[in-house]
Amino acid sequence: MNLNVRGIRYQVSDETRAFLDKKLQKLQFAEGYLQDLDIVMKRETVGQGFHIDAQLHFKWGAIKMVSYDCYELYEGIEAIADKIEAAARKEKSKVIEN
Repeated sequence: MNLNVRGIRYQVSDETRAFLDKKLQKLQFAEGYLQDLDIVMKRETVGQGFHIDAQLHFKWGAIKMVSYDCYELYEGIEAIADKIEAAARKEKSKVIEN
């Protein structure tokens, strides 16, 4: 799986990247069918907080998008990791059923 992390109006630190990598360890079940994972962390200009988008690219061509808005970045990373895991499991169950 190729992981691409970038920030908009936010510089992704090594500490943030390490925390994200740790949270994404639960995606090891999806290594065989999840090709790319693109994560964009955007600091909001109005008010405070972050908007996190994740785009999952599956080997059979499907693309899923999940997002989360939060005030605390690390809380958002935990939540987006859970959403990514749920989306990967749901997509795999669709392919197995068909």
